[in-house]
Amino acid sequence: MSLHITDQIAIADWELTEHFVRSSGPGGQNVNKVATAVELRFEAARSPNLPVPVKTRLRRLAGQRWTGEGAVLIKCDETRSQARNREIARERLAELIRKALERPKRRIQTRVSQNQKRKRVDAKKKRGEVKALRGAVRDD
Repeated sequence: MSLHITDQIAIADWELTEHFVRSSGPGGQNVNKVATAVELRFEAARSPNLPVPVKTRLRRLAGQRWTGEGAVLIKCDETRSQARNREIARERLAELIRKALERPKRRIQTRVSQNQKRKRVDAKKKRGEVKALRGAVRDD
């Protein structure tokens, strides 16, 4: 069952590894018996389905979820259902890859106008004059 990202991109099964572990936190006796939390591992660096620029953006977006081997590790233990946690983890991975597909807009550098610079300097001078007049009062 491949993971569908967009019309052009789908992640193959061999790129995904699911590992089920016990959930942390409160939950009674059930939490000690059933492995409902899922750890989804996507081998992003080895993926032939993702272009190189998308992989670099994915690495930046994944942050600490990116492993040293070039895989994205997503953990989910939100619900008590193993199947639902698996769906949530797959949705999170798909959303992360969709964000990486978007090209960031190129920033157009702007300049501060001469008039704005003059206004700033004038305001600083005026403020300095006000502060200079705050000295101790002298009797002459």
